[in-house]
Amino acid sequence: MSVPLRPPALLAAPLLVLALLLTGCTSGPGSTKAPVGAPGQGAAGPESDAASVRRSSPAAEEAPSPAEIPGLGPQTRAEIPEEARQAFVVTGEDENANRSSAVLYSREDPAEGWAPVAGPWDAHNGMEGWTDHHVAGDLRSPKGVYSLTDAGGRLPDPGALLPYDEHPRFAVDGVGFFGEPLEGSFDYVVAINYNRTEGVTPLDRTRPLGLERGGGIWIHVDHGGPTQGCVSIPEEHMEELLRALDPAMNPVIVMGDAESLER
Repeated sequence: MSVPLRPPALLAAPLLVLALLLTGCTSGPGSTKAPVGAPGQGAAGPESDAASVRRSSPAAEEAPSPAEIPGLGPQTRAEIPEEARQAFVVTGEDENANRSSAVLYSREDPAEGWAPVAGPWDAHNGMEGWTDHHVAGDLRSPKGVYSLTDAGGRLPDPGALLPYDEHPRFAVDGVGFFGEPLEGSFDYVVAINYNRTEGVTPLDRTRPLGLERGGGIWIHVDHGGPTQGCVSIPEEHMEELLRALDPAMNPVIVMGDAESLER
């Protein structure tokens, strides 16, 4: 009995299946498959151009450091209390000079750092300049960082935020080192907390370090010449300073010659 022959089409079908299994589902030259990373094909790989753009974008860069007060070195900056958010910086021309410049800085946002809010203003300091160890009668202003908590003057309160003591004992007369009149020098004052008790009138004469270490170091109205150890600025700026210094911001004064402040 003879076996019938299969039709040619039935023999071709298994051969086609075998060819597909051997070659897989790769696309030929006419394939429309998009390359990896093309639009609409999902997230880019770690070495793709899109990933590189994301890594170098500003949003991914490190946040800038808070702004520092210019002219202050690491030692001086370390003396400023962390809670202080106002700093009145008085920079002398040199250690033996009696002329300086004053700028008020504020840091409303600690993350952004310090920014100038008033000044620069011309100022005077002690006749003989600056010292790291002030003693009575040396005619030098003490270098350092000191808190500012109390104010006063002969004239009525101009709107000070610090406690203000209006008193006739702030009246002064006589002449300064160059013959300039001293009258009105204490019309407005802010006590610098060097060798004094905080929270009392600037007129208080308590000296915790002893009388030999001097005292009565104030910011006061400039009389056109050097002081015996205080810092002085023009009257209109004294009024501005009194209205700006805020006890809630724990204000300090940073004072000294430029070279010393850079330490």
